[in-house]
Amino acid sequence: MRVANVLLRHELRLFGSLALWVGRRRHGVGAGRGFGYARGQGAVMFGFAFVCVVETFTMSVLLREWPAAHMAMLLLDLYTVLFVVGLYAAWVVRPHVLDDGVLRIRHGVHVDVRVPLGHVVSVRRELRLSHERTDGELDVAIGSQTSLALELAEPVTHVTFLGRRREVSLVRFHADDPDDLVRALDQALTRVRSGPSPWSGLSGRRG
Repeated sequence: MRVANVLLRHELRLFGSLALWVGRRRHGVGAGRGFGYARGQGAVMFGFAFVCVVETFTMSVLLREWPAAHMAMLLLDLYTVLFVVGLYAAWVVRPHVLDDGVLRIRHGVHVDVRVPLGHVVSVRRELRLSHERTDGELDVAIGSQTSLALELAEPVTHVTFLGRRREVSLVRFHADDPDDLVRALDQALTRVRSGPSPWSGLSGRRG
């Protein structure tokens, strides 16, 4: 039952992201600044969706003499197309967010890790195309790629898709413009470490 609830919540969030994408809105950015990570992935996802459409047409021809099977396969294929487009939409409308002393690292509706800036030791450019699962480390890859590494003085909790909790002290993730995110994060860290009001001066850079 718990797994079914998780899957249902996941589906609702995907289709909610699709609605936000159509409406050109973003989720959870508010007064903060958003950093995208889906650039370059659209062609791959829509290519996959196109393959699903071709399969739908092919199966419609093959099953035209079996109406019940034809309808079942048609609904399944249409759902698959919506699911794929919803995945991409979730990437677009749920960017990483820098706001209110927290860096929020996301990957669609699957990953949402809030890192207090006070926990951050360093952030650096680090391009990786392959990753191995390691205790205390989290790899939030897009297209098997990460471009940034965030080292933490204190671990943060990552909740997996099925609810398992992991403590991580190193987070690798991807951004479309990693240099821009590093600059913004360095500025925010400087303000956090030098005074009680880290966000003065950032209001003109809201995303």
